[in-house]
Order: sequence, then C-alpha cells, then structure tokens
Amino acid sequence: MPDKTVLQSYDRSKIDRSRLISLDLETLDGPTFPLLHQEARFLYVLGGTGVIELQGRSYELRPGALFTMLPWQVSNVTAVSEPLRFYTVIFNLQVFNEFFTMFPESDGKVPDFVDTVARDPMFYCSEEQRRWMEDYFERLKREVGLESSLRKAQPKPLASLGAMTLLLSLAVQSVRFRAAEKRPQQTDSRDLSEVLRYIYNHTADKLTLESLARTFYVSESTLRKHIRDMTGLGFYDLLNEMRMSKVSGYLLYTNMTLEEISEAVGFWDASHISKVFSEYAGMPVSDYRRTYQANNTLLRKDDGLLGCRLSEYVVRHYSEELSPKAAAAAFGISVPEMNRLLLIQTSRNFEDYLNYVRVSRAGQMLLETDMTVTEIAAAVGYANVKTFNRNFFRFHVATPTNFRRTTTLQPGRLGKEEE
Repeated sequence: MPDKTVLQSYDRSKIDRSRLISLDLETLDGPTFPLLHQEARFLYVLGGTGVIELQGRSYELRPGALFTMLPWQVSNVTAVSEPLRFYTVIFNLQVFNEFFTMFPESDGKVPDFVDTVARDPMFYCSEEQRRWMEDYFERLKREVGLESSLRKAQPKPLASLGAMTLLLSLAVQSVRFRAAEKRPQQTDSRDLSEVLRYIYNHTADKLTLESLARTFYVSESTLRKHIRDMTGLGFYDLLNEMRMSKVSGYLLYTNMTLEEISEAVGFWDASHISKVFSEYAGMPVSDYRRTYQANNTLLRKDDGLLGCRLSEYVVRHYSEELSPKAAAAAFGISVPEMNRLLLIQTSRNFEDYLNYVRVSRAGQMLLETDMTVTEIAAAVGYANVKTFNRNFFRFHVATPTNFRRTTTLQPGRLGKEEE
C-alpha cells in the first residue's frame, strides 16, 4: 500500500454536480499515482492490458474486465503493457443503495452489493457477457452522454430515473455474472488497508481514534500515522471530509432538513453541520442547495471567447470571496454552463480552477516571502487555514510548511501575474 495518495474529487461530473451518474471513455498509456476515491465507480476495459492495485491487492486489466471501486478505497494502475481504453462510471453510492436494497430476495434477505464487490472487486466477462456489456454501455452513453464531450445528453422524460435504472441494471448483472461463475470470494481481512472504508461506512457513529484503534487491534499512534501517511489529513479532518461528501449528496438528492442530515452523518446538530459545511464548500448550505439542485437551461454563447473571459475573471479575482453561483450570474449563464466552458479552456471546473490559481499563488508566496501560512491563506482568498491546507495538499501532495522547506522556485513554474 502506498504511503501517499492523491485525493480525488467527490464530484461525479465537473460540469453539473447534480448528476447522479456520469460516464466517460478514457485512455491510459502509463502507470498512475495512487488515487483515493470519494465516489463509487465502475471501470470496464475495452482494450489494452495492465495491472491495477486496489487496497494493496493487484488485479489484471484486460478486455472484458469489470472493476468496481467503493468510496474511500485507494487504486493505482501500476503497469500498462498495452495502452488501456476503458469506460468509467462514477455514481453516488448513497442514492444507489437506497434503490438497490429496496427489494429483498425471495428468502427475505436484503441484497448487499457493497459487500459483494468489496470482497471481489474484479470480474472478467466471457465472450457472451462482453457482448452484453458493450451493448449496455452504448445504451448508457445515449442516456447520460459522455463527460469528456462537455455536452449534456439530450433532455429526456424521467432522465434521472432512466439513468438510475441503467446503473441498477449493471449492478444486478454483475452480481449475476459472479453467481453464475460460482467462484470463491476473497475472505475479509480487517487490516489497515480497510480502515478508510470502515470510517466511511460508520460516519453516523460517534467514532473516536480510540474506538477505531480497538476495532483494528492497533495502537492509536499507529492508526494516526497510517491515516496521516495515506491521506495527509488527521483523523478528525478525514472524518469531516467523509461526512461532508455525504452531506453534499443529501443536499442534492433529498429534501431532508439539516437536523435530519446531521443525524444521518453523525454531526451534533444543524448549526454545527451548517458551520462546517460552509467552510468546506465555500458557501452557505442554502446557497449550495439552490445552486446545484437547479436544472437551468443552458445559454449558448461563443465558447472560446467566454471561456477566456471566465478564466481571466478567476485569475483577477481569486483573492476575493468568489462563489460559482455569483461568478455564473456575472456572465449571465448557469453554473453547469460555466463549468463546461472552463473545462474547455482550462481542463478544470470553476472550483478546481479557483483552487488551482489560489494554490499556485500561495506556492509562489511560500517560496518568495516570509509571510506565515496563515497570512498566505488569507491573502489568496481562503477563509481559514484548514481549508487552505486541504486544498494545497490536493495539488502538491505536501503541506505548505513542507513545500516551503523542500521546494526551490523554478523559473516559469509559478510565474508572477502580469502587471
């Protein structure tokens, strides 16, 4: 298991955060960094060969391989023998599980998809099964579109229900494929490679480092070091990160009150969750819900010109209190349309690009000035040091203090903004 990982976004779509499911077609010609995923995903290999690690275990990638990752698992493509081409489906596991567990088996047992794929994440399809899978992904593509096309799928009646029905179809079929093969599942092992997923599954509990250490039969210091080495976060910061990703899903896909959400994810009360989420998302809960639950009609404009103006707007105003809703309103477009245009121009959506600019400027200040980390965080637009540290680590896989101590400024790498 790698010591350091890169934390992936909890967004299923960088264009429209309200999407339950996104589909993309990707290629890979070399190994990756270890990635810590905040969302569940399916990966189906169309071509190429390689090796992927999940939670420290290696699996072969080849055409017909269906790979399933759960939230807060670490994956790493360690070898690519022939360039890989694969579909990736990212989906919200909370909403998926509500549908999946709605209908018990004939014997009364509630189906447990999570347990099935946690024990056995890789399945290799036969020729007949591959034909089913390839037809399936063509249908899913027509339903939800391809993320990398930067276009929404054509509007359809019952679009969310249609997408969820197709996702459930893939999950059901993958379970049936496994059952037909009747191969033994891997035995469960409660080692530290599973600690992140355990925390994610128990965020509603009153977790403490002490209780978690007892669960995994290790000392608190060993557990604390493992979590820090894996994620760059302390135990309680990691717990809040996981809780916030769940809060985001509840805000987008349910009408639950903050009191109800606080009980579901393990916060004390509505005021506590409101304060923590505002720091996490950079906007109040009410604004977040209004911004991302809305399905606004896209206003077509010249993509290149407006994309340049949007990126320039972020660069000029990064140190101010910016929100995606306000930025989109300033240009008379919706948040999804703004994200689409910025992805074309910068390969990042609004929030990613804003954090990228802020962290780049912060890196320059760390290397060229004697300002404290707290002063730099405020200067580049962060409301608090904790949010700054979390975003800085996302881009540099290092804390600001370690970055300052170990990095030398290279000409052109963090060039100064033009006057």
